[in-house]
Amino acid sequence: MDPNNKSKNNKALFRKSDKKLISGKVEWALTFFQRMRGLMFRGKTHHALIFVLDYEARLDAAIHMFFVFFSIDVVFLDSAWKIVDIKRNIKPFTPMVVPEKAAKYIVELPAGMAKNLKINDVLETRAQ
Repeated sequence: MDPNNKSKNNKALFRKSDKKLISGKVEWALTFFQRMRGLMFRGKTHHALIFVLDYEARLDAAIHMFFVFFSIDVVFLDSAWKIVDIKRNIKPFTPMVVPEKAAKYIVELPAGMAKNLKINDVLETRAQ
């Protein structure tokens, strides 16, 4: 799964094992500035925002909730898109959230949207 693929637009997020839809829309944060801004100063979102890091890391995959005014779920994925950690219902202005294991992809979802996901599930993006 190459997020730099030109067909990344109009994708949805699914659990691979049972094709369960997680989010009907995916937004990508590919550049430094897109990752830096994230969900800051935005209204509540109803879709997935996927951050793509340059490499798998633990501390570099940490997020903050400064200037994010709503709670979210965060799913951390390794380079094979396998879930290595899930943080649910993270409150606005939480100073730091660090995954338990190294991650290459960070998926930010509206609070509650990750309720049926578990560690070791594999996710994928594809057309709906």
